[in-house]
Amino acid sequence: MSIADWLRPPRRTPPFGGVNGSVHSAGAEPAERPDSAERNESSVHDATGEALDRRATWFEIGIVLVVTFGLSGLNSMLSLVEDALQAGGLSDQTVALNQSRSTFSLIDLLFQLLSILRLAGWAALGLYLLWRSGIGPAAIGLARKQLRRDLLPGLVLAAVIGLPGLAFYLIAHALGMNLTVQASALGDHWWRVPVLILAALANAAAEEILVVGYLVTRLRGLGWSENKSLAASALLRGSYHLYQGLGGGLGNMAMGVVFGRYWQVSNRLWPLIIAHALIDIVAFVGYTLLREHVGWLP
Repeated sequence: MSIADWLRPPRRTPPFGGVNGSVHSAGAEPAERPDSAERNESSVHDATGEALDRRATWFEIGIVLVVTFGLSGLNSMLSLVEDALQAGGLSDQTVALNQSRSTFSLIDLLFQLLSILRLAGWAALGLYLLWRSGIGPAAIGLARKQLRRDLLPGLVLAAVIGLPGLAFYLIAHALGMNLTVQASALGDHWWRVPVLILAALANAAAEEILVVGYLVTRLRGLGWSENKSLAASALLRGSYHLYQGLGGGLGNMAMGVVFGRYWQVSNRLWPLIIAHALIDIVAFVGYTLLREHVGWLP
């Protein structure tokens, strides 16, 4: 079996090779039509199976959220409450996005790579669970052949979200609604810029695959409307950014609405990942290079 065959989503076929579990062979007599009692029993089984599938889907979503961004959202809410109770305003406090984990350069590098690997694992988890249910990456807009033509939409989305997002952060900080965000607090190591770029890529993949591609697809399967699914996705995105303050939560919620609606309309996920990665790369690397040379950054 080739790698391509192994990665191909499993085909969902009826049991025993026939429809509703029946097997037909050439020249065989047609099966008798089931009477009303048999049809009623089949309907009951179908309804029970559908209820079990829905319950399993809710369990799956709950587990994924607890393991990934749902728990991050709860942590962020607690952090915001704690910061609000501190003396002084939110803008007098600082939060760092990429922090050093060790005074030893090599160990710090390994810690950073483990954090990146965790985010990549979250993205892979969402793709794997969808694939197990017969929904491959191409079905959510991650076909390899689409990547090149999705570069331009990704650049446009990055500009549409990134520039107003920076302005919104500065306004929210001035109004005391946001903490001072240090996009990078890593030491001056040779590996700092490459690690920040990898972190941006992993973060973009994890968020857009799980929060948009996975979650909205699962909610659609549960019968949620596009607007309800979009609202759930945007609220989740905003929740795990609340550690930055109310401004960070509201700004990322707005980003979630734009990104989520774009995906719902176009079914193209690459532009979201590209745009998110570019925004984070500019924020992480730009902050590192400019923080000591400009006076307008808090």
